[in-house]
Amino acid sequence: MRKALRWLLALVVLIGTVSTAGAATAAEPKAVDIKDRLLSIPGMSLIEEKPYTGYRFFVLNYTQPVDHRHPSKGTFQQRITVLHKDADRPTVFYTGGYNVSTTPSRREPTQIVDGNQISMEYRYFTPSRPAPADWSKLDIWQAASDQHRIFQALKPVYSENWISTGGSKGGMTATYYERFYPRDMDGVVAYVAPNDVVNKEDSAYDRFFARVGTEECRDKLNGVQREALVRRAPLEKKYAAYAADNGYTFDTIGSLDRAYEAVVLDYVWGFWQYSTLADCADIPADAENATDEAIWDSVDTISGFSAYTDQGLETYTPYYYQAGTQLGAPTIHFPHIEKKYVRYGYQPPRNFVPRSIPMKFEPSAMRDVDSWVRHNAHQMLFVYGQNDPWGAEPFRLGHGALDSYVFTAPGMNHGANVAGLVADQKAKATARILDWAGVAPAEVQDDPTAARPLAAFDAKLDKRDVERETALRP
Repeated sequence: MRKALRWLLALVVLIGTVSTAGAATAAEPKAVDIKDRLLSIPGMSLIEEKPYTGYRFFVLNYTQPVDHRHPSKGTFQQRITVLHKDADRPTVFYTGGYNVSTTPSRREPTQIVDGNQISMEYRYFTPSRPAPADWSKLDIWQAASDQHRIFQALKPVYSENWISTGGSKGGMTATYYERFYPRDMDGVVAYVAPNDVVNKEDSAYDRFFARVGTEECRDKLNGVQREALVRRAPLEKKYAAYAADNGYTFDTIGSLDRAYEAVVLDYVWGFWQYSTLADCADIPADAENATDEAIWDSVDTISGFSAYTDQGLETYTPYYYQAGTQLGAPTIHFPHIEKKYVRYGYQPPRNFVPRSIPMKFEPSAMRDVDSWVRHNAHQMLFVYGQNDPWGAEPFRLGHGALDSYVFTAPGMNHGANVAGLVADQKAKATARILDWAGVAPAEVQDDPTAARPLAAFDAKLDKRDVERETALRP
């Protein structure tokens, strides 16, 4: 009888143990896939997922109001991408200020902090454009508010520190975002960001071109540019044939002649924006005795004869609209070219935007941002290239700026980055980025010179070179 009771008691204990274990197992939360977490965000939808070793990469649409001041007055779909490493890693918020790439890539701060990367397509760059497009809603505050809403939507998923970044117009965008929403980001890394505070005062660019590189290189470039205008008649015949063969038209800028001069006048600027001093070896040394073909090829390689065609301008209409309404645009002079050869000079952004789109310049927009950066910058890093024309008017720091820096990479162009800085500035910048992201190792906190990127370089993900664009765009 006692054996029977002991057996019964053992059975009850066993059943209880199994039941308890089962209950505990059932109570454990099931991990939610990152795609499901992203798609549970109201307004977020999937375009596609692309595989990449060590990451998940998503191309998404996010519903944004056309006017953040009046959200009820229509929406549009804005493309973003998510390069997912781990929800427990910091996140880098990137925009180039133009279209977003749908190919997996990793910006320098993302490699430095070994984190996630959210990339945003700038509003009004197709397909992230309302239909019909109310161009008055394309301004720096509306774009900053796009970023703010994306950050608010994704912060619950990526709860660690965030750093915003961008190059050129993207660096400007990261700066404007910080100006309007300074509590969102834990740090800002703005690369080669132009700062045209007073649109009508551009003498800094003329001073830049008078001393950049070497006299020998400047003379070669100036010679080709001048010769392209001296030979305007025969080279425009070649241009007309080129346009006819490719179906190019010139309705927006007004004529093939205007487009030709615009391309030629971009030549010297374009060289220093995209090339290095070593590339001067490829420039015709004796322009006056060079063939028409040599002059054409050099200008086409650097400036691109398709740039000011209707087809070349169309993609960049949103940029030229902003340049002509808020951002400003440089005007430079050409003392090495006789006035009789220059018919139009540097043309204003208005000439590159269809006349059906109204434009009015707002001179206070850049003055406001410049003043804010000077007196309120906090945990901001600006990186410029010594030989980049766009750095002739940089952001500067004044009283009130805290833990913020402006560094210039020697000999570098519009692709300047932290890796190209001199050793002490490179270490300092890397250490600050790691600290802002909340992932600085103890040894870096003790000794900033020990700072290194946390992720190994990946040739496919980490694009170091300047992104080549034709025409005069930051």
